[in-house]
Amino acid sequence: MLKVEKLNKSYTNGVSTYPVLKDVSFHIKKGEFVAVMGPSGSGKTTLLNCISCFISHDSGKIQLGDMEISSLDERKLAHVRNEKLGFVFQDFMLLDGLTVGENICLPQIIAKKPIAQMEAKSEKLCSLFGIRKIMNKYPAEISGGEKQRTAVARALMNQPYIILADEPTGNLDSRSCKAVIDAFLQAKEQIGATIFMVTHDSYAASFCDRVIVLKDGEIHQEVKRTGTRREFMDELLDILRELGGDEHNE
Repeated sequence: MLKVEKLNKSYTNGVSTYPVLKDVSFHIKKGEFVAVMGPSGSGKTTLLNCISCFISHDSGKIQLGDMEISSLDERKLAHVRNEKLGFVFQDFMLLDGLTVGENICLPQIIAKKPIAQMEAKSEKLCSLFGIRKIMNKYPAEISGGEKQRTAVARALMNQPYIILADEPTGNLDSRSCKAVIDAFLQAKEQIGATIFMVTHDSYAASFCDRVIVLKDGEIHQEVKRTGTRREFMDELLDILRELGGDEHNE
């Protein structure tokens, strides 16, 4: 589904060059829920931005399905971002002037899909995530958890190959965080969604099938969940403590 091979990215400041990603390689299979964790500055968000091609990388390959997307021109990339990738952001990125239902329909509006088709799909996703009763409300009228579930539904409208989630629980209280993670799990279990999530939150990551741990721009280790969710969270916390801690894990 998603294959990253020997990805490198550096930033230049004057005469100095700072490597951020160093030969990062991994593979995510269809239907997997995978998180990326690591201390601040380890390259998590840069990795996500390279995969989405919002920023360019120096070398390496990014393959989505059977496409090598990093070689596409901007027009083709725009199509891939709307049709093949779903995005969930920390600050929701909902349009205040549109209702929940209209926000969810945006990817299909951009793709110029039939109105009846997008409305039917929007209602189905709202039912799946328990937000049908707020479809006619505006973002200012709903909670943070409802906003993020709306964002998850929107990300799924075009049946993307993969959802890229950047700190999706970062601005939420514990109850809303659980509601968003439940939405991801429902998407994975009921419609076979593939999810790749950058997070500081060991609680959120403990629901994943696998966690990729970055340190100084390199893959430090990959951890698979084999026991209970609580045991997995404790294992992740131990790893992060060894790496120097993480500010959002209390």
